[in-house]
Amino acid sequence: MPSSVSPYARLLGLRGDLRIAFIDSPALAGNPLGDPSTRPVVAYLPPGYDDEGSKRYPVLYVLHGYTGDAAASIGARPWETNVVQWADRLTVAGAMKPTIVVAVDGFSRLGGSQYVDSIHNGAYATYVTRDVVTHVDATYRTIASEGGRAVTGKSSGGFGAMHLPLRHPGVYCAFASHSGDSYFRYAHPISFPAASRTLEGHGNDVRSFVEAFEKKPKRGQAEYQTIEMLGYAAAYSPRSATSFDLDLPWNPATGAIEEDVFARWRAYDPVEEAPRRAAELARLRLRYLDCGRRDEYGLDVGAREMARVLRELGLDVRHEEFDDDHRNVGYRYAVSLPALSDVLENE
Repeated sequence: MPSSVSPYARLLGLRGDLRIAFIDSPALAGNPLGDPSTRPVVAYLPPGYDDEGSKRYPVLYVLHGYTGDAAASIGARPWETNVVQWADRLTVAGAMKPTIVVAVDGFSRLGGSQYVDSIHNGAYATYVTRDVVTHVDATYRTIASEGGRAVTGKSSGGFGAMHLPLRHPGVYCAFASHSGDSYFRYAHPISFPAASRTLEGHGNDVRSFVEAFEKKPKRGQAEYQTIEMLGYAAAYSPRSATSFDLDLPWNPATGAIEEDVFARWRAYDPVEEAPRRAAELARLRLRYLDCGRRDEYGLDVGAREMARVLRELGLDVRHEEFDDDHRNVGYRYAVSLPALSDVLENE
């Protein structure tokens, strides 16, 4: 018999169900920041899903953006629709094939992990592609193969959606990146001056800044820019496995860009990495990119560049632009979710 619908699914007005489990990730155990290795895994189950049935379903993994977490992915706000509500609405309308949608938690003490394996943060890419996927396949009636999985996300989650298939081929057959971090030459240096000035006020002591940031009841824009750049440094340019021991992409004395450190960041840039990962990209069934033309971080240029690189590699790409900025563009899931479900295997 179909399982009863959870109270939270009813609260969100879902016709399908929503289940929340907590898993302990070996990949995150003992990380230098002291972030928990036990993380929530939120699974949306489409209408008709039956624990005792024989039908199996493809799975779409959703990665939240910087400062987000799994709870934020399923948070409800008036006049807005979160990703599981979009999946439910599209499935009920027949616009999307029944698919399990899983919200992953990639939050860290510095605001986000970028879903990369880091000696400073922990092995977040391994956590997502191994620990979360293993739990989902063992718990739900999934199509437990590459053809039955896809990954999507927005902003840092969009970066992760591109990064994971590049570094962990064979796990997902498709990705969709909404306003994903790319073309780092544009996206990140705009925040370097504010971060450099802010850290200078803390004697360029990263730990001192982070502890002060955490204690504040309210934080200013420059402080958010600073913690964000530290989050990226923890992912892309950690100096060691000691907490807050980071190589920063600017000179602490002058604020000028440290090109050797920024080159380490750019090694993760999907635009620069794609030519080195052509084989991994070629095995994907869908490569989807979109971004608003008024994106504050120039990520529309990043999406254009990523699309150009993919086409130069002889690969098809679905690239769309729309009239909006970086904020509150979750409505784009109404476009990407059906596109992803169309290429996923179904029983």
